[in-house]
Amino acid sequence: MDNLFSHASPADEASDPVDALDAIVHTVVVPGSVSKVFIGFTEHTHLWWPLEDHSVFGAGSYVEFEENLVLETADDGRTAVWGSIDDWQPPMSFHASWHPGTTALWSTELRAAFRAVEGGTELRLVHDGWEGAEDPARTRAEYDAGWPGVLSRFVRFMGGAVG
Repeated sequence: MDNLFSHASPADEASDPVDALDAIVHTVVVPGSVSKVFIGFTEHTHLWWPLEDHSVFGAGSYVEFEENLVLETADDGRTAVWGSIDDWQPPMSFHASWHPGTTALWSTELRAAFRAVEGGTELRLVHDGWEGAEDPARTRAEYDAGWPGVLSRFVRFMGGAVG
């Protein structure tokens, strides 16, 4: 009798899906020290985030990093959790589950890392975890198209030129 816990032979194992979606990676250089750029990104988000285009409640709402959450508050007091921060390493990085406008049952993974480079601080944003989305390819494409504008707005807010 075969062992009930035996594994399929390597020839029978399924290979990784060919259509697996890669992480989105966007990098910008922001003028200023690592600490200043980290604070600008996490403590002054309400001043630069393009809420008119990328929010749950639209222009007039307020977005902030609040304890272990990224939270948007509408002018009427309603709130939407955008993500839960599970790794907070100021001023070097943070990692969050990311689910603006949805429940946390399905979320993507967002990591922002900050490091000193010539001319300021490099902000490297990595966004991954598309497999749980209803339409993973579309969701990834929307974020891939949206992050450059969001990051450009941050660079401008911090006094940098966007080319």
